[in-house]
Amino acid sequence: MEIQIFPQQGGEATGKLELADTVFAAEYNEALIHQVVVAYQANGRAATSMQKNRAAVSGGGAKPWRQKGTGRARAGTSRSPLWRGGGNTFVAADRHFGQKINRKMYRGAMRALLSELIRQDRLRAVDEWQAETVKSKEMAAKLGNHDLSRVLIVSEGVDDNLALATRNLRGVNVVDVQGVDPVSLLGCDKVLVTAAALKKIEERLQ
Repeated sequence: MEIQIFPQQGGEATGKLELADTVFAAEYNEALIHQVVVAYQANGRAATSMQKNRAAVSGGGAKPWRQKGTGRARAGTSRSPLWRGGGNTFVAADRHFGQKINRKMYRGAMRALLSELIRQDRLRAVDEWQAETVKSKEMAAKLGNHDLSRVLIVSEGVDDNLALATRNLRGVNVVDVQGVDPVSLLGCDKVLVTAAALKKIEERLQ
């Protein structure tokens, strides 16, 4: 399939880029995309804080005093939950929320997502995308030339100027090819991607 390439300053398309149909013309698979997105978000969850029960705390190996004759309550360990420094009774156990998604499923979901973005005219390819200065005003003007506001910018490599020029723009995120994920693709209105980044994504997903 072919996709139009627009110049960085905006305006009419200046060329076309040939892309593999297996990557950018794949069938939309909602169930697969949902499963991959849920797994991706679950893998990003932090586990709950882990506490120690009486078996996990240190010390308490010896009986504090003899069983009878002291006038005190019998005790078998100084690490009982009743004692200061003892373990907790009902501990918050460490949880792992991660879900395993194999490479074939992940790539299939990414292919389906990118293909659907192209069908919905939500993916715009540009010849290059660079920031001459770190001024957000100039970057906002460049995005305005493409009629873009809430956008994910995918570049072959993110330089310092591009990162600084976009960090104060609401709804604008910049990632490189390695940082593209299904959640970021779904969370934006449009995707602005350079031609070089498209070819790298094609290589990764074939």
